[in-house]
Amino acid sequence: MARYTGPVCRLCRRERTKLYLKGERCNSLKCPVSEQVTDRHSRAYPPGEHGRDRMRQGSEYLGQLREKQKCRRIYGLLEKQFRNLYEEANRRPGITGENLLQMLELRLDNVVFRAGWGASRSQARQLVQHGHVLVNGKKVTIPSYRLRKDQVVALKAPTRENFQVVRNRDTLDRQLAPWLETGDSGFAVTVFSLPIRAQIDEPVQEQLIVELYSK
Repeated sequence: MARYTGPVCRLCRRERTKLYLKGERCNSLKCPVSEQVTDRHSRAYPPGEHGRDRMRQGSEYLGQLREKQKCRRIYGLLEKQFRNLYEEANRRPGITGENLLQMLELRLDNVVFRAGWGASRSQARQLVQHGHVLVNGKKVTIPSYRLRKDQVVALKAPTRENFQVVRNRDTLDRQLAPWLETGDSGFAVTVFSLPIRAQIDEPVQEQLIVELYSK
C-alpha cells in the first residue's frame, strides 16, 4: 500500500499548525510549531529555502488547497485516495463535506487511533496492518476498511499486553469519540452511531475542500 514515508514534522510546518502526526512528540518542546518553544528556536514557518516568504497572505485558491492538504495529511491519505473518497462523498445524498469527514472518521485506522491504542494514526495503521485488530471477531488488515454501525473493533488478546499499547492507554489524555462506546476493559470499541459534524473535532473547514474540487 502506498504511503508517505518522508519527515512528518515538515508537514505540520507547511500547514503552520499541529497535525499530531508523531504522537507524544507533538505535545513536547521538540515540536517545531509548539507554542511553548521560544521564538529563537521556533520553526513555525513553512519548510524550504523560501519558507519564510510563504507566510504572506495568499489567494482564495491557496486557502482551499492548504485546507485540502491539511485534511488528507491529518488522516494519512495520498492524493488519489483522498480524491476518490471525495467523489464517493459527492455521490451520496446529504452535505458533501460532512459525508467526506464521516467516511474519514469511519476508517479502521482512525477508530484504532480514537480508541487510544495508537499514539498517532500512523501507529494505529501499523497495528491494523500487522494483524493486531479484530472487527466483529475477525482479523482485518486493511487500514482503510470502513466500519458500519454496531460493528465492534477489538485488540487481539496478546496485543493487549504489548508495552506500547499499555503505555498509550496509560499516558494519552484522549477523550473517546462520542459516537464510539468502549467495552472489554477498554480493549474494544463499538460504533454505536455514525459520526455527525458536531462530533468531529478536527480543525478542518470541509467547505473549502468542496469548493476546491468543484472548480
